[in-house]
Amino acid sequence: MEASIVTITFHDCVTRYGLSEADVREFVELGLLHAAPNTPDALREEPAHVARLARLHHDLGLSKEGLEVVLVLRQQLDQLQQEVRQQRARVRQLEVFLSGSAPLLDIDLT
Repeated sequence: MEASIVTITFHDCVTRYGLSEADVREFVELGLLHAAPNTPDALREEPAHVARLARLHHDLGLSKEGLEVVLVLRQQLDQLQQEVRQQRARVRQLEVFLSGSAPLLDIDLT
């Protein structure tokens, strides 16, 4: 499933997500959010990611450094879950092959 990426202004982030413009700028500097190319004071980002960042910052009171750690861990978890899905598909395929009812195919689920 592809994530929807949108361009959103810093001002809209303040209005929609309750982040201050200073926070948004600092998140961009830290690499937690991505500035929109050729658009000043705007982000090119997945709305769910901005909302997640705002929740972690406001609701849990995580520092900006803590946010980075949490987001890296979440990315690693997503990658591990993808790997588990691939391995499960390979196991199912191998089981079918070993039962003699189908050829073994190398598939990529990414």
